[in-house]
Amino acid sequence: MPHRHLLRTSSPVLVGRSEELDVLVSTVPRRSTVVMIEGEAGIGKTRLVDELLAHPELARLKVLVGHCQPLREPFPYGAVIEAMRSLAGTKLHTISPVAGALRPLLPELADLLPPQPEPIGDPHAERHRTLRATREILAAIGPTVLVVEDLQWADDGTRQLLRFLMADPPPNLSVVITYRREDLAGHLPLGTAYRPPDHVAGILLQLRPLDVDAVRVLAASILEHEAVSEEFADRLHERTAGIPFVVEELLRSLHGTADRLPDEVEVPVLLRDAFADRLSGLPELAHRVVHAAAVLGVPAGVEQLSVVAAIDPEHAELALIQLARAGVLHETRPNLYGFRHLLAQQAVYDSLEGPARRQLHLSAIDALRGTEPPPLVQLAEHSRRAGRRTDWLRYGEEAADRATEVGDPAVATGLLQQLLAEADLPTSEVDRLAIKLGSVAYAGLDQHDPVATLDRVLSDQRLSTAARGEVRLLLGRLMVRQSGRISEARTTISQAVGELAERPDQAARGAALLGTTFIGDTPVAEHLPWLDRVEEYLLGCDNLEVRMSLLANLLGSRLAIGDPGVLEDLSALPTVVESPAERRQLARTRCNLGDSCTTIGHFARAREFLTSGVQLASAAGSPFVVSTARSTEVRLDWYTGKWSGLTERATRLLGEYRDLLPVASELSLILGLLAITRGEWPAAAEHLGRTGVDSPQDAITPIAIGGFAGLARMWLAQDDLTAASAIVDRGLQLVRRKGVWVWAADLVPVAVSTLLATDRVAAAGALTDEFAAGIADRDAPLAHAALAACRGEVSADLDDSQNHYRMAEAAYRALDAVYLAAQASERADTQDLPALADWYDVLGATRDAARCRHDLRSRGTPARSRRGRRGYGLELSPREQDVARLVSQGLTNREIAEVLFLSPRTVEQHVAKVLRKLGAVSRAELGR
Repeated sequence: MPHRHLLRTSSPVLVGRSEELDVLVSTVPRRSTVVMIEGEAGIGKTRLVDELLAHPELARLKVLVGHCQPLREPFPYGAVIEAMRSLAGTKLHTISPVAGALRPLLPELADLLPPQPEPIGDPHAERHRTLRATREILAAIGPTVLVVEDLQWADDGTRQLLRFLMADPPPNLSVVITYRREDLAGHLPLGTAYRPPDHVAGILLQLRPLDVDAVRVLAASILEHEAVSEEFADRLHERTAGIPFVVEELLRSLHGTADRLPDEVEVPVLLRDAFADRLSGLPELAHRVVHAAAVLGVPAGVEQLSVVAAIDPEHAELALIQLARAGVLHETRPNLYGFRHLLAQQAVYDSLEGPARRQLHLSAIDALRGTEPPPLVQLAEHSRRAGRRTDWLRYGEEAADRATEVGDPAVATGLLQQLLAEADLPTSEVDRLAIKLGSVAYAGLDQHDPVATLDRVLSDQRLSTAARGEVRLLLGRLMVRQSGRISEARTTISQAVGELAERPDQAARGAALLGTTFIGDTPVAEHLPWLDRVEEYLLGCDNLEVRMSLLANLLGSRLAIGDPGVLEDLSALPTVVESPAERRQLARTRCNLGDSCTTIGHFARAREFLTSGVQLASAAGSPFVVSTARSTEVRLDWYTGKWSGLTERATRLLGEYRDLLPVASELSLILGLLAITRGEWPAAAEHLGRTGVDSPQDAITPIAIGGFAGLARMWLAQDDLTAASAIVDRGLQLVRRKGVWVWAADLVPVAVSTLLATDRVAAAGALTDEFAAGIADRDAPLAHAALAACRGEVSADLDDSQNHYRMAEAAYRALDAVYLAAQASERADTQDLPALADWYDVLGATRDAARCRHDLRSRGTPARSRRGRRGYGLELSPREQDVARLVSQGLTNREIAEVLFLSPRTVEQHVAKVLRKLGAVSRAELGR
């Protein structure tokens, strides 16, 4: 049995409380301080205190910790006395005889304390003497922090003692208390109002729930070996309201998997028990209201709660006041009451007996049925839980349909999955629901559960052959989006087309997908017959939605391979459509055209298509189309020199869409290319390795070819000709197998450079000719510009070579491909290298700028400073910023020297200045 790593029960790092910790660390060790930390159960009060006490700044302080307990035997001053017991063996400074009053309470300190004083005979005086004795001892032990946790459970003596100490603490003492305000009698932690004296620092920290980002960090730190997606974090935050303890308990109950939170989870035992204890002291009417709230499951008003609880509104209002005071229910919005988080609601719900739950659900249906518009999801859920199967099926499907209409695929997917799980559904209903599920899943971003669900549906004997083919087609379409499944997807789709004889429209959809030219390493010659089949079907198709769906694949695929007829005649593409489904397909068509225009170099048209496509997709509720368009916009911005903030935008999108192959691979390509321009070789290699170069059969082909081109550029820049040659060979092998040379606009120029660098002059010329033949009749302006650059590279005549480079520069500039134009200008031996170097700097291509300045120096022309000559003081100069960035990437001095075209000695001097200015002790600190 494989070893399974143990799940952490808490985070190894403090999450979401760094500001609070900084406040404490900057104050508590330096002066007498009173700290009051409040927050609900599980919010992280103890964790914050633990981090404070473990901080090196508190190493010289003596730490005393006491805990108040909910179930305790009578013991006055219990928490403080518990804390002081740890003083056994401590050397006390001079103390007054009054300290002996603590002998009966602290026998452990008998050898440290003076003799016990004679009894006074007055209880109040005796008590005050005990308070004074405690202060005397704490004042005699040096710098100290006293912590008392969970003050809401403290006895009156402890509160009185703390009030005494905090009213005038000795200069060496800081006091930290934690409590839950909702559980305090009178809501005052010390029993009476408290204000610290002027000579004492007072800090009140009210800990709030974590936001989504902090929950994601917390989950990742607990799971350790699991990636935590944004979707998982959002759902986890929703289920737990950002309460750290609940997050930890829920993750523990899930056994450490971050795949997906189930719709229902068992309430963690500790939370359930804690909530049951809170409910135990409430009267019967309050129980009925809270039970109604638990069954309703959403915030509700007094009228609705009173109907479900079967009590009059006046009594319901009184019960709500009691529940709010007890912290059980909260006014989540004006006049609406509910639980703070879902697990609290589930804790109450699980305490109900089955018949009582069913009756409450029936009452909820009656209360909700007259609402306009009807809350279909709630009605469906109450019907399901009440056992009203017919109503559940009806409301559930209506709710899924409404969710689809308004663009909420997650809700629709969840409902349809639940409906399909029902036993004994007739074939007609299974067919209808399964097809709806596949359609909704395909239009959304929920990429894992729908695939598994459709797999299960396909094995269901209830499904008809035609519906099976339609479901299988949808499954194949989903698989195309997933990394490593494109080959499997083609097999699935081909099988689906064979099952769709009775559904020629769906068979045509499958043919359109199999004809998609830019997926995998299938030769384009095998795609074209499928596209011909689609065109044949379109001749007799008058359904606009179907036409738009097929055109999205047909036009995008033909344009991507440089078919000159596509942009010349877009008359088949409507500009205005009516239904939401038609709008989604029109959005997909325009975004596909934008992607293809980006691939072949029609950048202005690409921008037009993408802008209109994204607007349509957003309005029509098609998030997958939006995601693909956003990544294409990133690639378009790379080509057109819009690099400001591009790395950050691409990184953010990659984090959001990491599991979507078309999006993730495209974003990785651009991040890798940007890293190359900065000389960040490790980052470039990592990103480009995720473009499909290792599995082109499952890749988005133009992106994989771009990945090969980027890797070749990277190795060539590092003078590793062996590695560059190997990558070039693999990239060209893919191009030749695919048979689409218009996609090699970035690969062939670097391949020619690599061949010439390895003295394969004839091969370079032959490749250029092969490239020219491959794009001769194609509408591919980017490839034709690249061809001019290749001819400049292979030409043996200097004048001819420069002329071709100038032609390439002009062609790139006409496309607004400004970076590629600048590269061609360099090769054309431009006379304005200083201006070009400055332009590279502005663009962010720091290595290109350094290369230009190196060329200037090699010609005997001094390179001008980027910002003029001035002193930078403690600020890093531009060159030092470059060096610091590369050091943080893990490059050695010699590697940095090669990137920036400097001597290792110069880099060594820059590194020393960077470390000094940033106050860093070592290079490793710059990478943190």
